[in-house]
Amino acid sequence: MNLSPEVVQMLASYGPIIFMGVVFYFLLYRPQKKEQQRRTNMLNSLKKGDRIITAGGIHGQITALNDKIVTIKVADKVEINISRTAVTTNESDTKNNPKK
Repeated sequence: MNLSPEVVQMLASYGPIIFMGVVFYFLLYRPQKKEQQRRTNMLNSLKKGDRIITAGGIHGQITALNDKIVTIKVADKVEINISRTAVTTNESDTKNNPKK
């Protein structure tokens, strides 16, 4: 295959743009998608009795939940309703919190 110098020069000028696209994908987009998937899986696996931490730093145990609202017990006779998306950590999750 015989390429003319103009074609080679054109391909060489697109090289840095393609390289930047590949770097962007592997350093920014892919890790963000993996973290988003992990968080979605964690939120979908919440169940009654799990110990959680909210985005505001409140620790509690889930007493009830539905699609959007989670009710957590934070002290004796004290329960609060929070948004399901406010949950940041599931302390009961054995993958994230292995037994010692």
